[in-house]
Amino acid sequence: MGRSRSLEEYAMRRLRIAGGALFSGRAYEASVAAIEGVYLQPLEGLKEQLLSRSGRFVSFANYDYLGLGGDARVRGAAARAALELGVGAEASRLVGGSRTIHEELESEIAAFLGVDAAMTLVSGYMTNASLVGYLLTKSDLIVVDDLSHNSIVVGASVSHAHVLRFEHGNLDHLDELLAQHRGRSKRALIVVEGLYSMDGDMPDLRRLLEIRDRHDAWLMVDEAHSIGVLGAGGRGIAEHFGVDPNEIDFIIGTLSKTFAGSGGFIAGRRRVIEWLRFTLPAFVFSVGLSPMIAAAVREGLAILQAEPWRVARVQENSRFFLDEARARDLNTGGAIGAGVVCVQFPSHDVCMLAAERLLEAGFYAPPIPQLAVPKNKPRIRFFISADHTEPDISAALDILAKTVQAHAHKNDAQTPNHDAAIGV
Repeated sequence: MGRSRSLEEYAMRRLRIAGGALFSGRAYEASVAAIEGVYLQPLEGLKEQLLSRSGRFVSFANYDYLGLGGDARVRGAAARAALELGVGAEASRLVGGSRTIHEELESEIAAFLGVDAAMTLVSGYMTNASLVGYLLTKSDLIVVDDLSHNSIVVGASVSHAHVLRFEHGNLDHLDELLAQHRGRSKRALIVVEGLYSMDGDMPDLRRLLEIRDRHDAWLMVDEAHSIGVLGAGGRGIAEHFGVDPNEIDFIIGTLSKTFAGSGGFIAGRRRVIEWLRFTLPAFVFSVGLSPMIAAAVREGLAILQAEPWRVARVQENSRFFLDEARARDLNTGGAIGAGVVCVQFPSHDVCMLAAERLLEAGFYAPPIPQLAVPKNKPRIRFFISADHTEPDISAALDILAKTVQAHAHKNDAQTPNHDAAIGV
């Protein structure tokens, strides 16, 4: 009992520390209560609660960009696969868990992107972490964007390669680092994201490729948030820039965002993918993708290609959101208006209050934990969907603008008028 009690006390102490980090300025107990009240809320119960209280439930928290999560065709494909093929793959694909549906899905992903081959993995997070951590060794160099997703950062941290970070989006800095360090490394890998999920911006792909080629490096692009969002057909950053996708050495994607499933994929040259199938730890030592997830994603991919209006709609809604936010003087940072837009606030307390006001009005958009973004840039992240409407977007932005304005007026009222005090 002593050991168990010690572990529970340790866990509670760490939770209080996390609460203090997430909800600065509040007492530990209040912080822990706030964590439990804001995060890990079952969506079904929250939806029922908000509908009964406000008559509305609009989620900006789910990255179902094309509105496929609730599509009856997608759900039907998953249900049929579960009945015909079972729920799980039941083994690593290398030794018994491979199914025909896996190969069909991978062929379709590769054809959609316009590359030779693709492989799917059961975890999107581990796709990045495993690949980045596995690819290079002691004599090599990895250079990553400073605001890369945690899965990339973790992968880089376990690699035996020398790891450097360049300032977010600053390709001049990337160029400088490669000029300084590339000559001492046998191989080099540049890692960026196609669309950054915390800032809603993207890199200049053409410039990246020029830098990659000049320094004889490889380029890995995490397209978790850009597939389905960028490009006329939703094929990601290469289509957006009009670049041959085969120019990118590693295209990484997820099945949990645009395709509303779970898992990840790696796409690229056929021989590279074949090599990874026999050696990449997250593939070799993990179970294969669930057949019902594979079936759902295949259906979603087919719908995406048959109904291009979904991609056009999410792009239109995203631009509308960004334009309207800026018209209300809300701080959207470097967002380009593509799928994800973060609204930043002058303080953490204002950010929390804004999230509460949204929830009261039937809008679900929880604040981003300070552990995931710079502490001086508290924000609420909005995932824009093809299902959102302009009236709903405008109503949510009005709430944010009123909250920020009320805070500014309150601060003005509390600021002493020194000019009046001295009779000016």
